[in-house]
Order: sequence, then C-alpha cells, then structure tokens
Amino acid sequence: MKKKAKPSKLNSLLSQWPKGTVAAQEWLYSLNIPRQLVEGYRRSGWVQRIGRGAYARSGEKIDWLGGVYALQKYLHLPVHVGAKTALELQGYAHFLPLGKGANVHLFGPPIQRLPIWFLRYNWESKVQFHASSLFLGKPDAGLTEKTIGEYSVRLSAPERAALEVASLVPQKETFEGAKLLLDGLATLRPELVQELLEACRSIKAKRLFLYLAEECEHPWVQKLDLDKVNLGSGKRSVIAGGHLNVKYQITVPEVSRVEKGV
Repeated sequence: MKKKAKPSKLNSLLSQWPKGTVAAQEWLYSLNIPRQLVEGYRRSGWVQRIGRGAYARSGEKIDWLGGVYALQKYLHLPVHVGAKTALELQGYAHFLPLGKGANVHLFGPPIQRLPIWFLRYNWESKVQFHASSLFLGKPDAGLTEKTIGEYSVRLSAPERAALEVASLVPQKETFEGAKLLLDGLATLRPELVQELLEACRSIKAKRLFLYLAEECEHPWVQKLDLDKVNLGSGKRSVIAGGHLNVKYQITVPEVSRVEKGV
C-alpha cells in the first residue's frame, strides 16, 4: 500500500515523467530530487528501482524503448535505434516481430558504452548494441524521431536503416533477410540515399546496398550519381563460396539480373 509522500516534488516528478519510460538519476538530480529522496519514494511504493541510477513507476511495465528514451533524453548518449528495428517501427518489414524475444538493434559510435542498468535489465527482447563507425564523419545523417505514446525516440530513417542492414550481413543479418527488407523500400528518397552513400565508410555495405536495390529494380536507383560515391577497389566477400558479381565485386548467392547488364 502506497504511503503518503510530500506532494510538491513527487507530483512534479510524476507529471513530467512520460509513462512507460525509465527515469535516470541524472534527470532526477535536475529536478532537485536527490538519491535519498528517490529511495524514500521507492520505500513508499511510488517508484521501483530497475538498476543503479534507474527507476520505473511502481507497477508499470517498461520495455526497451522506454530504456532507450532515458539513454537519449537524460544521459544524452549518441545512441539510436537502427537497421531492421528502425524499419519495423516506421511501418516497414511487417513480418518482423518486435515482441518478446525479438532482436533489437541499437547503434552508437565506436567508443560508446551503455550504462550497466540498461545492459543488465531483462527487456524481454534481445538487445544488440553495435558500436559502429558507419557514418562516423556525419553521425546525424539520416536520423529522425518517432513518437511512442507520450515520448519519442531517435532512430534511423529508412534510407539509413537499409545501409545499416547491409553492414550487418553476414555476421548479424542474412543475405536473404537483407534482400527481403530492401524489396519493401521502393520509395526511398534519392537525395538522402545519395548523401548517405557519400558519407558511409563501409565499402562492403555500399556495394551490397546498391546490388540489392538494383535486384529489386527500385526506380530511385536511377537518380543516384555513383561517380560521387567511393566504392573502393578489390573484391569483398559477402557470402562465403558465393558467386562473384562482377559489377560490384562482391560474392552473392546466385547469378541475378544485375549480371545481365555487366
């Protein structure tokens, strides 16, 4: 049973706390709520501790998105939702599950580390954090916001998410899965795709992305200026023992339509 607590700070906290999100101690400090007072709220039954320096409303179920909100909003970490997880959140890839046990992909710069409370909490999803240098020189390119209930999170726009998917093949994503995802992206914005291709640091990801886009016969591919895109030199192995696509110098499972134009 919840005990009575001083209304001023508690009411202020609850009114500013988006439902379904984690409250990080750093944010509580900004509200002049020290750790001792939060512990008092916990003992009174108003909040529950989910890890060191992280709290949820008592009796409220939180998911990984509520945790990501805290990373972005309160800890100001350069972490975003990416790859196929970002596509699903924006209405693409409807066949992908985001419920219990689903794979969730988060991206951040190479030196980024996530707080212990986020890593250890049971989100009921398999959260994978990719410390990536994919867009190191232009880290905010192709990022957008998505509203989830009372809050919003930063995530990759479909154009960036598609390149992130390509970068995960074959270690974290299958070739077939990447092709299926690209097949549903017929309306990508060529201007943003061009910007991202020029900024992307992975030769393999760019070649595979372009190969799959041509395989899917997306019209926006024809609007790209590949003379401005560094596609490197030499071969890149995507599928071990696969067929070499001459145009993009990557190994793929089988001969395809792209080969006909080579």
